Amino acid sequence: MIVEEFFNLLIEELKQNPHLTGYYRFLNNPELYEYRKAYFCQRLQYISDHIPENKNIKIFDIGCGYGTTAIFLVLNRYKVNGITLEYYYEQINNRKAYWSKIGDLKNLGIHYENLFDKPLLLSNYNVIIAQDVLHHIEPITSALNIISKSLIANGKLIACEENGNNILNTIRLFFKRQNKRIIQFYDDRLDKNILMGNENIHSLKKWTTQISKSGLLIDKDSVQYIRLFFPWKYKRKAAKDIIQREQEIWKKNVFVKEYFFHGLNFTATKK
Repeated sequence: MIVEEFFNLLIEELKQNPHLTGYYRFLNNPELYEYRKAYFCQRLQYISDHIPENKNIKIFDIGCGYGTTAIFLVLNRYKVNGITLEYYYEQINNRKAYWSKIGDLKNLGIHYENLFDKPLLLSNYNVIIAQDVLHHIEPITSALNIISKSLIANGKLIACEENGNNILNTIRLFFKRQNKRIIQFYDDRLDKNILMGNENIHSLKKWTTQISKSGLLIDKDSVQYIRLFFPWKYKRKAAKDIIQREQEIWKKNVFVKEYFFHGLNFTATKK
């Protein structure tokens, strides 16, 4: 199943399940539909492009949320385990009911777990996915050590993050949380307090330094920046043309790449 086909099926799911529309905001504002779709599809395509073709590999999705990426990969005949917390888990069964009508989900396993509670990951994974989650896990040094130990030699971490150098993100987050980058919340299901990064986003340079300490090396050729232009651009041009132009810009203009692109994707390989 290609990303475009999966996205269209996701939209149909959202029409049937209003509990998801607050998170996947594709139906909330028609003016932002193409803008949000482009970001979602680029990130999912990035993950898909960096997954080995061997269907027998073991994949782990850390902080898988509602399980969307895991479901996409399972529908493409991969075996995926994932962990999630908070309100996400309440919708997992509803999601399985919908997607099971489309494809076989027997290779999907999603558990309500905190990364640090038990050695769930220590099973020699080929790929670990961290989509919008590295900036939430604390302590991050310990988390990266777990990830590294859980990968086979030459195993791969695939990360999709926000660019911590983006000027607009920096201003927005400062007004939202000031410098309170790490917080604590109480998890009713686990009956314990859990540390969490409070949108603690980083630049590629900072991630490179942090990740290298755990025995992982960011693959320079894998780095991708996405989303530069504002939503109104999509009223004048087709999304594919905008994406193509953005991909040309970040590869040529270091300043714009570092301080104005919103999304940051990269992979890191176990040394």
